[in-house]
Amino acid sequence: MRMLIAEDDPSLGSFLARGLEQDGHEVTLAANGEIAIEAARNNLPDMAVLDLNLPQRDGSQVLEFLRSLTEDLPILILTARQDPETRLRCLGMGADDFMLKPFSFAELRARCRALLRRRSPGLILRQGGLELNRVEHTVMWRDEPVTLTNKEFALLEYLMLHRGQPVSRGILLQEVWRMKPDTDTNVVDVYINYLRRKLHLPAAHRLSGVEAQPADSVQSMIRTVRGVGYTIGGCA
Repeated sequence: MRMLIAEDDPSLGSFLARGLEQDGHEVTLAANGEIAIEAARNNLPDMAVLDLNLPQRDGSQVLEFLRSLTEDLPILILTARQDPETRLRCLGMGADDFMLKPFSFAELRARCRALLRRRSPGLILRQGGLELNRVEHTVMWRDEPVTLTNKEFALLEYLMLHRGQPVSRGILLQEVWRMKPDTDTNVVDVYINYLRRKLHLPAAHRLSGVEAQPADSVQSMIRTVRGVGYTIGGCA
């Protein structure tokens, strides 16, 4: 999921970004309030973690802007300010949670997951026998767990968010790999094949020798659209 972190301390910001990226999130790190607002305006995140002491525009101004965009965005305030008035003011402005520095990263991760489950729509994506949980970062195929790398998960997530639509290789390069759309690489096709191999048959079926029917196979679920790219579900 897309996470916006607004933190002017470079070391702390990098620490938070690395930790959340290891959980499979796509993180945008903003060093001041102006950058945070512009980032949210261009690409609304699924969650925001805001420091209050930001240069140019402080965290409360960023909070106010985010709430003007949507009521559904989970927002966690992370600050060293300990006065009760600040906490009450932020909660009154629409913040969902409030953590004091110094903090436990394990607790921050747990609070982020709780907020995402509670506030964000579309957390579980389903198509046929495939289920993808965007918060827990898990995938089930025919009721069995499937282990994916972060990049495989991000690719599958993007296809499922746009299920029923053909998605070009250029768009996937841009949105999943952050490359230019015209980059000369076959990385998209390679990772599609990785997914097709991992999302094949449940272990019990493999052991019993049962074969998937063509109409129910992952090859037909993740389909190649000639001259365009790939699609999941609903589009020939």
